[in-house]
Amino acid sequence: MTKPYKLSMLDLVAVREGGTVAEALAIAVRTARHVDALGFERYWLAEHHNMPGIASSATAVLVGHIAGATSRIRVGSGGIMLPNHAPLVVAEAFGTLAELYPQRIDLGLGRAPGTDQQTMRALRRDRLEREADFPREVAELQQLLGPVQPGQAIVATPGAGTQVPIWLLGSSLFSARLAAERGLPYAFASHFAPALLLQAVELYRRNFQPSPALAHPYVMIGVPLIAAPDDAEAEYLASSTYLRVLGILRGDRRGLPPPQANFLAGLQPHEQSAIRDFLGAAVIGGPQKVAAGLAELQQACGADELMLVCDIFDPALRLRSLEIAATAQVR
Repeated sequence: MTKPYKLSMLDLVAVREGGTVAEALAIAVRTARHVDALGFERYWLAEHHNMPGIASSATAVLVGHIAGATSRIRVGSGGIMLPNHAPLVVAEAFGTLAELYPQRIDLGLGRAPGTDQQTMRALRRDRLEREADFPREVAELQQLLGPVQPGQAIVATPGAGTQVPIWLLGSSLFSARLAAERGLPYAFASHFAPALLLQAVELYRRNFQPSPALAHPYVMIGVPLIAAPDDAEAEYLASSTYLRVLGILRGDRRGLPPPQANFLAGLQPHEQSAIRDFLGAAVIGGPQKVAAGLAELQQACGADELMLVCDIFDPALRLRSLEIAATAQVR
């Protein structure tokens, strides 16, 4: 029997082809209110830079905007890309958010820049990131968000004492190992890199050390979702995601395109294979297929929470898709 799991959502705040950033931000607010009403656990926003089709670059600003527009749901970053930011700045930003919206803010952290090297240099000038920097900066953030210690020279104000929950995000084994060592919750980016999902989750659970933040391992996984009243419509709507993935693989990051009939059939076999690998954890179909797909994913890795990534060109059909997913566990 499948154990109960929580549902959450990750939003890249896609700018649709022919649309504007303002429209994308308004769609994000409407979507967050919708999943808040559906009972989703959290709504996270992803940090990317210099990408015309994504409007979530100022992630902390948008977290505050979404939190202010919703009432219950936790709102956070999925994630803040730590190589781009000084830990003190992150602590002050999320400490401020935690004071404005108590018990509703999450801080997910990633160690990739979320952009190209040239843009990374523009974000943090003349700074060469090393692998050892990420664990040190995570520890620095934990200290800045924790209680002030005697003799502490640098205090985040706001930030100190807020204990904003820190999550580690990753698509490899590095963050799984670090999350286990630090006793932190772990989110695996299977929505775009599912290959190491089972290995990373097993490593995290096997090596987990209880901490003041978390007594037991807690796993969340990213799941691309396209749900519709029937399988055929879901596959048609998913062509927008297929087009976007193909653009990413080709280095052509445009806005979210409208769906195209029979799109996959017109691609070369190697292109189809690349899209399938990218979306290996995707759940696409009608209500029955979605219910079975989510349950199968959860059973495979024992995830405590599924974080849905739902990119559908028509915002109203996106809301419908999320509603179908929300009813999947009771079918």
